[in-house]
Amino acid sequence: MSQEKKNGNLIAIITMCFMFAMISFVTNMAAPFGNIWGFTYSWAGMMGNMMNFAAYLFMGIPAGKMLIKYGYKKTALSALAVGVVGLLVQYFSSIFGADIAAFTYNGQVVALNLVIYLLGAFICGFCVCMLNTVVNPMLNLLGGGGNKGNQLIQIGGTLNSLTGTLTPFLVGVMIGQLTQNTSMTDVAPLLFIGIAVFALSFLIIFFVAIPEPQANNKNEKYEHSPLAFRHCLLGVIAIFFYVGIEIGIPAQLNFYLSNQSFEGAAAVGGALAALYWFLMLVGRASSSVISGKVATTSQMTVVSMTAIILILVAILMPESIVVTFRGNPVPVKCFLLAACGLCTSIMWGGIFNLAVEGLGKYTAAASGLFMMMVVGGGIMPLIQDFIAKATNPIVSYWLVIAMLAYILYYSKIGCKNVNKDIPVD
Repeated sequence: MSQEKKNGNLIAIITMCFMFAMISFVTNMAAPFGNIWGFTYSWAGMMGNMMNFAAYLFMGIPAGKMLIKYGYKKTALSALAVGVVGLLVQYFSSIFGADIAAFTYNGQVVALNLVIYLLGAFICGFCVCMLNTVVNPMLNLLGGGGNKGNQLIQIGGTLNSLTGTLTPFLVGVMIGQLTQNTSMTDVAPLLFIGIAVFALSFLIIFFVAIPEPQANNKNEKYEHSPLAFRHCLLGVIAIFFYVGIEIGIPAQLNFYLSNQSFEGAAAVGGALAALYWFLMLVGRASSSVISGKVATTSQMTVVSMTAIILILVAILMPESIVVTFRGNPVPVKCFLLAACGLCTSIMWGGIFNLAVEGLGKYTAAASGLFMMMVVGGGIMPLIQDFIAKATNPIVSYWLVIAMLAYILYYSKIGCKNVNKDIPVD
């Protein structure tokens, strides 16, 4: 490989990792913002998160087609422009519509500003879907697939977790204690930071040369669907469950703590959610070091089993066992749930890496399917929230255990490519 090509690949890797960070920044606004809306509308706590992930269902396949037709760079630039619009719309919910009735739900009048916010969350979902479609296959390809490809995805995931750590923490600090006067105005500075970063990212990517491995495949004939590969089909299902796990664990933990009676409960909830994302950062950083030598299947098996054990202990542990945190008695089980961040940290990159192994020309189309199934991050946490409201937040984690059991199955058995007879060149 020439030195010029090596330098180009390095710039492309850095750029993709930077974009990976922005995906988490935007995505992880939804759950803590839900604390604001949930105070007034009890049913709306996870609706912003649901709208964010629902966009994947509509944009996943089109994003994959954009990748093939227009390439990585143009798809990324389009995504960043859409992200600016989405954040602006969310900001408008802080200054418009609070005194205008939109509709009535369960006898409660719902103001227009909630509708505006949900629209903004939906638009941001289109943005992160397109970014995810670009980033994951690009990093995997730049690493040459296999363990090296997974290693680059984990490096990008480390930065993703860094912004995931900062977002709920900053929202919690800005909100402090939830009251009837808490509104989106309190978190507006975070929206402006996001807009500025997206604008800067747009300029950087605009001037950076990015390899376009799919650019010459516009007229390529595809005799099969990526779903013809069993390990890809089962991987699509695994991604659906995984994103539900990743979002559901800290979101429900945040809601549980934020609604406690002690002063600064929202800040404590934000801090524990931030701890979860920080541990994801630690896990991904560790995986990025060992992934070149330790098989992805081995890593996935260990973390799946560990997560199941941690959550099972948390469910069975009495709430009376507490530890003092920021001067308040916080159940130890909350820290066990936060510790799951170490386990979920490598699952996204691991599942994607295993599911696209050996797909060749079908990789871009598979990426679009994966992005569509990220809608699981909206559907499964919403189901978990329904269970939490019908019983209690801790009981809702039985759903998470069931999903982790499937991830464990995929890591051991489902990830094997049994369709090597299908031509992929």
